Amino acid sequence: MTMHRTRRPQFFYTTAPLPCPYLPGRTERKIVTELSGPAADSLHDRLSRAGFRRSHNIAYSPVCPSCQSCIPIRIVVDGFKPGRTHRKLLRGLAGVTAHRMPARASAEQFSLFQRYQQRRHQDGDMAAMGFYDYRAMVEDTPISTGMVEFRAPDGTLLGACLTDWLSDGLSAVYSFYAPEMQGLGTLAILWLIEEAQRTGLPFVYLGYWVPQSRKMAYKAGFRPAEVLRGGVWQALGEDGVNAMPELAAAVFSS
Repeated sequence: MTMHRTRRPQFFYTTAPLPCPYLPGRTERKIVTELSGPAADSLHDRLSRAGFRRSHNIAYSPVCPSCQSCIPIRIVVDGFKPGRTHRKLLRGLAGVTAHRMPARASAEQFSLFQRYQQRRHQDGDMAAMGFYDYRAMVEDTPISTGMVEFRAPDGTLLGACLTDWLSDGLSAVYSFYAPEMQGLGTLAILWLIEEAQRTGLPFVYLGYWVPQSRKMAYKAGFRPAEVLRGGVWQALGEDGVNAMPELAAAVFSS
């Protein structure tokens, strides 16, 4: 008797409308799917190339009917060279060291996370997170994930970046840092670029660039970069570009 292995169907769901976290007065909807099982890493790779992001064991992409403002963006690390502003920042933070750690939550991280949320995002949902919520965000992952910690010369934790390791790059899931210090968010991205270059990975995924949102504008400052437009990654021009995230129907044809 011949046995045929069949791939378990991947189900996608659409969320109910919720207030948009980036643009006031708008609502958002997402298409979501679960990441689980032995194929979670490869599925996550394919979904990331299709413009999806990860939270816990869920991959999601915006599917807002009347809005296409969330544009998937990734840095092409092979052509990246730090600009004058980047070099100045690196000189100013020369004593800060980066340490790749397992995806494990600590009380030290959570204390910094709380300070960051209360200073920078006090009106957001994450400001009310307790330690167990934070631990779930960090540790509830079915794929290759780590925490990059940034420390002062005396060992003080200054920042952290929850990062997914993909087959074609690094994905910055969430960063937080000492709110009184400038440039640590940029430093985290520069470290990811350098690490991708060192390990031969072509991209650093930054999530969604929202040109109308001041909080998200920094993502377009790392060039060369690509944005997902009509299901195809295209170079981001100096004048910007609008894009539509690729939907789940096209994921498995790539």
